[in-house]
Amino acid sequence: MARYAYVNGRYVPHDEGTVHIEDRGYQFADGVYEVIPIIDDRMVDAAPHLDRLDRSLSEMNIAAPLSRKVLELVMRELIERNGVSEGLIYMQVTRGVAPRDHKFPKGVRPSIVMTTKKVDFLSQKKLSDGVKVITIPDIRWERCDIKTISLLPNCMAKTQAFEAGAYEAWQVDGDGNVTEGASSNAWIVTADGKLLTRPATHDILRGVTRQSLLRIAAEEGLSFEERPFSVEEAKTAREAFVSSATSFVTPVVQIDDTVIGNGGPGILSGRLQGWYLDYCAGLNTKER
Repeated sequence: MARYAYVNGRYVPHDEGTVHIEDRGYQFADGVYEVIPIIDDRMVDAAPHLDRLDRSLSEMNIAAPLSRKVLELVMRELIERNGVSEGLIYMQVTRGVAPRDHKFPKGVRPSIVMTTKKVDFLSQKKLSDGVKVITIPDIRWERCDIKTISLLPNCMAKTQAFEAGAYEAWQVDGDGNVTEGASSNAWIVTADGKLLTRPATHDILRGVTRQSLLRIAAEEGLSFEERPFSVEEAKTAREAFVSSATSFVTPVVQIDDTVIGNGGPGILSGRLQGWYLDYCAGLNTKER
């Protein structure tokens, strides 16, 4: 089956999709992006993902390339053309094409690219076995709440994690507190059973999956708190896990050289994973 991309108003064969050499996304990483998972032919949390896209565009003073209604139609058409029932859709919006100049140009039409990828998320062993993370200094800029395509520090962090035999790198601020992973939000379960994650301020991305998990936790009556936690607190936690649109709820069984809990996925993170996967599949454990 042919694979297609959507590039600035046209559906084109994936390997023929191109953008202009002076696109500001290419020259300055002047753009934003979103990734939406697809489970059982259903885009998961599409509305909040697109809400976050709108917010990122607004924070960067980039005009929306399409209306919300047209954007949704293009997304569904691309998914159908590519026959994706399990996987993801990726969209990237840049400020557009202009002669190279650091300051934002005026009157430039934004560029939009969309692609899809088939992924069998639910068969991934990380969900059942858990993963290792390492901790590293957070060297990113101070507006991590904007989902920009400027991801070089994140790529460096992911590479460092890979070279250490880990799945993810938890980034640590100057106070010794975990901010978030290179491509995920960080969570722990304290010794007294409280679910803990960092508040969504400018120093982390307000993960859509993170927000869904907080809502599910509240509906299920779980005790949770949004506050910073240190590396030391994380290493003595009962459980830990990461969340993202493509990690779902992935248990963390080791941080650096410290084994978490009994070295296997924890009970609470397992329950959250189950509830969240039911939610992704359109099933309800409660009326949502």
